Amino acid sequence: GRPVRYRSRGSCGSHSSGCAHGLPRHSSCEIMTERPFRVLFVCTGNTCRSPLAEAIARRELGKRGWAGVVEVASAGVAAGEGQGASDGSRIVAQEADLDLTEHRSRLLTREMALEADLILGMSGSHVARVVALTEDAKVALLGDFAHDTPLGGPSVPDPFGGPVEFYRETYHALEGLVNRSLDRLPRPLDVGEDRS
Repeated sequence: GRPVRYRSRGSCGSHSSGCAHGLPRHSSCEIMTERPFRVLFVCTGNTCRSPLAEAIARRELGKRGWAGVVEVASAGVAAGEGQGASDGSRIVAQEADLDLTEHRSRLLTREMALEADLILGMSGSHVARVVALTEDAKVALLGDFAHDTPLGGPSVPDPFGGPVEFYRETYHALEGLVNRSLDRLPRPLDVGEDRS
């Protein structure tokens, strides 16, 4: 496909942790790629939090007209391959007009981590696991990235095994964090611009 260019909303200096807009370990906010910008959400089992984050992000990308230039996926650091989303996640997804019936869990691999342009973990342990797989990964805690803080952003509580109300709380937390995170991505130039 044609190259998709991403440009920051402002100037960006040199930062040891990455660009000023929060992309870990990128020294520049301008990214040239021959493929979509890939965001990977990571939790433990890839049956609760990260599938919800992926579904929320995919819906929001459609609203923004970014489908095809930003791609989202999910995986788990201790996932069993091929499991469906948890009952609680499917229920709250359906309440929000999202569909997780086709979701199947995936175990995070080094190859997945290297292919992603940005990995967002639900907790510090997920970030640590990504770094253990490869120090070259561009990874951040979802709460840190969403709130533009180097440390101290909120982790997303794991609702696994709890009542459906826990899943609703997780969903609402994810909805805000995912939308803030998408706001902080480099702006794709091929979207909504007259290129003639």
